[in-house]
Amino acid sequence: MTSKERVIEAINHRQPDKTPIDIGAAHNTGISVCALARLREALGLAKKDIPIFETMQMLGEVDDDVRRMLGGDVIGLNNKYDFLGVPFDGKKKMFIMPDGTCALINEKHQVRKDPDGRTFMYPQGNASVDASVIMPEGGYFFDNIDRSPPYDEDNLTPSEDYKDSFSIMDDDEARYYESQAKRLATETEYAVLGVFGRGSLGDPSTLPGASILKPQGIRRYQDWVMAQLLYPEYIHEVFEMQTLSTIKNLEIYHQAVGDNVQIIVISGTDFGTQAAPIMSMDTFRELYKPYYKRINDWVHKNTNWKTFYHSCGAIMSYLDDFVEMGVDIVNPVQLSATGMNGPELKEKYKNKLVFWGGGVNTQQTLTEGSLEEIEKEVKERLDIFSHGGGYVFATIHNIMGDVPAENIKAVFKAANEYQIK
Repeated sequence: MTSKERVIEAINHRQPDKTPIDIGAAHNTGISVCALARLREALGLAKKDIPIFETMQMLGEVDDDVRRMLGGDVIGLNNKYDFLGVPFDGKKKMFIMPDGTCALINEKHQVRKDPDGRTFMYPQGNASVDASVIMPEGGYFFDNIDRSPPYDEDNLTPSEDYKDSFSIMDDDEARYYESQAKRLATETEYAVLGVFGRGSLGDPSTLPGASILKPQGIRRYQDWVMAQLLYPEYIHEVFEMQTLSTIKNLEIYHQAVGDNVQIIVISGTDFGTQAAPIMSMDTFRELYKPYYKRINDWVHKNTNWKTFYHSCGAIMSYLDDFVEMGVDIVNPVQLSATGMNGPELKEKYKNKLVFWGGGVNTQQTLTEGSLEEIEKEVKERLDIFSHGGGYVFATIHNIMGDVPAENIKAVFKAANEYQIK
């Protein structure tokens, strides 16, 4: 099978010739630019300055030479703009990571370092307003900075607060997706994953508004989760705005890319901590589920795409609802979280959900395990998930900047050598 054929079989719950592999296609299956630079060296590939695929997490763009050597079957159609509202394409400039790795970012980004070694960047590359993200000294990625002023609980204005958060893509952006999707579909043999993500309702990574010049309203995550109980009408109004915008953007996106894309990332919102769900099922069903169902219903009615949802943590209690609201693919399958029992997940949802990830524990095994322990865990996970299709191998979330290159090689070597039982 070609890579594309292999992935299509798997996401349709049919047995492919081998388990498909994702390395770096999505914002949740990527690799830190620092780890990627070392990996290229360990693979004997030419040293190069690596473009950034996602700016907040400083994920490196995985080139075809790496993808082929690691057996990757999926390629990402990246967004035109990053989380700070700056284009990925266009002229680049150097960004030196704290460990000395040379990365490439758009020249429109404004970067400032303070005496404490912290690095700041600005919304839309506009240094006339407050910085919106910060990387600590020695860090590998950026965190949001909460910049919104205190809100008036007696005068809540959600439509005004979020008027700049849910834009409709223009012709230039649509043409970008059209040309890139056609290129990936015709010039590569990979399955194409659309890194869309505009349906991430209540996502703590986007709520602070890293791309908004002067964010307003309820945006601090601790305020947001309380507002779900205190001011549910506020949440409903924001989600209605976002849902209408998401569906309109899906219409434009579909006109641009058509069947050149097989999978569409809808949401990256986390609903689980490592120990428990973040919210009650009543809250999820009241505030989130109806809007997600509208979005997924549009996708399934109008396209051939599979819907991809990322949610870390203990999400077992949500999965029946995910199925009901039209989720096709769940990532990252964090088996170390409470209640995330691999065999139970596969048995219960084997014909209902595709599991994308779960291949190795990136918090412990990948960072601290021996090569033998890594190989053992990868094969155990493949024994659980690979039979009968419905599985794409990837690490549990992104590979962090300090992971040894030999450990990364061991993961994908084991995955490529595995024989489906």
